[in-house]
Amino acid sequence: MARYVEGSEALSRALLGMPQAILLALRPALARSAAEIAGDARALAETSRRSGSLLESIDATGPGETTPPYAANGGRRTAEEGQAFVTAGDGNARHGHLVEFGTKERHHKDGTSTGAMPAKPFLLPAWRLNKKRVLNRLRRVIRAEIKKGAE
Repeated sequence: MARYVEGSEALSRALLGMPQAILLALRPALARSAAEIAGDARALAETSRRSGSLLESIDATGPGETTPPYAANGGRRTAEEGQAFVTAGDGNARHGHLVEFGTKERHHKDGTSTGAMPAKPFLLPAWRLNKKRVLNRLRRVIRAEIKKGAE
């Protein structure tokens, strides 16, 4: 047997509506955070510059937006509500993972070698530089939306 408290219907409606309200409120914070991380990733990737194509391919994708081609597992990916992506790669630059993690030397059958490329991380350090600020920003938005919903 369910018990109802006076005003519980309004509270239930507020609580049921809150997740969507929180997601909507998070959109600008997520987009801003992704843009900041992408900017730092570009700055960190500067040391690996040869043509500039990798720097130009670093992109921020906000909720509801789609990544550039070749940026996410060789294809495109659409960020859902509550998600934002920072990607490196497009039709002209498909080597971000090689720069981030480096390569080992490989030998071909004819005896030639590809040579090894040391890792020059730029995405993970950009996240680490921004993680605390991003999480605090998202917590502030969530708390503010919860307070609005409780009023």
